[in-house]
Formats: sequence, C-alpha cells, structure tokens
Amino acid sequence: MESRTPLSLLDRLRDDPNSEEAWVEFHIRYGKVLYTWCRRWGLQPSDAEDVTQDTLLAVSRQIKDFHYDPNGSFRAWMKTIAYRLWIRVVERSARQAAIGGNAALEELASVAARDDLARFCEAQARQVILEQAFDRVRNRVSPNTWEAFRLTALEDRSGAEVARALGLTIGDVYNARWRVQQLLRDAVRTLDPDA
Repeated sequence: MESRTPLSLLDRLRDDPNSEEAWVEFHIRYGKVLYTWCRRWGLQPSDAEDVTQDTLLAVSRQIKDFHYDPNGSFRAWMKTIAYRLWIRVVERSARQAAIGGNAALEELASVAARDDLARFCEAQARQVILEQAFDRVRNRVSPNTWEAFRLTALEDRSGAEVARALGLTIGDVYNARWRVQQLLRDAVRTLDPDA
C-alpha cells in the first residue's frame, strides 16, 4: 500500500473516525515516538504506556475539530496534548514520591524536558518520513541508479569506486545520485508539507 501524506491521513481520520486502517497507520507513525520519549525521561513502562494511549485517545476525540494551519503543525498540536498528559503523570508521581525523589520529578517537568520532547518527536517523525521517501524513490528508479545513490550518498564511497563496481562512468554515478536526491526531496515534500 502506498504511504499517504500526513495531511491526507488527518483527512481520513476526520472523515472516518472509525477507520481502523487510518488509526493503525496513525499509531505506527506516532505511538512508538511518544512511548520512547516517555521512557527516556524516566517514566515507568506502565506510565509511558498510559501517556501514549491517553495522548492517542485525546487526539482521536479531538481530531474532528483539528484544522490544519500551514503556519502551525499537527505534530506541535499533538505534542501539546502529550506534554499536558505527561505533566499530570509527573505531578501525580510527585504527590506520591518519597522525600528525595522530588528533584528528578522537577527535572522531568522542566522546560528542557518539554523542548526535548519537541526535538525528539520531530527527529522521529523526520526519520519515518525519510524511510517512506526512500521506499517510494527506490521503487521508481532502476536498481543501478539506486545503488549508485546508496553507495555514494549513504556509504560515502567514492564515485570512481562505485563506477567500477557498477560498470558505469563516474558521470553516470553522479547523475544517478543527483536524480535520486531530487526525487527524495520531492517525496519528502509530498509526504510532509510541513518539512
């Protein structure tokens, strides 16, 4: 199945909030990001799962009222929801914490933690988009063209070495790399208009 743009995924969720396929895609795209971030900042697995599920549930309840704003982003909106839910867990834990445990909880609730959430979510989202773009472009070019790109751009091998290995001229290798890079830029823009 071809990957859809985040905007089309949001449209699908708004148009059919009962679409299991759309929610599975949404969970794959964002669930692990949220859970991993919560674990990195010290939430227990059960609390991290709670924040993840509560965030996804809150998004599902509010998605019909979400309106895409080209000056903002869906991820920023979702991060705000996640941050508020995460703070509730931290505050609940703070009330239950033994003396001496409060310093770590205060650190978790800090602005730095919120900013780290934003950076981490963005990095994870970019990685997912890049992987989807790679899949799309790999399927659109010849194996030799993809291999020339992969070896020079991703493995940092010299054009001459790649030309010998693939039986191409050095010019063909660099033309292939340039072509794939252009296709990747276009695919990323299609997959994520916010990029």
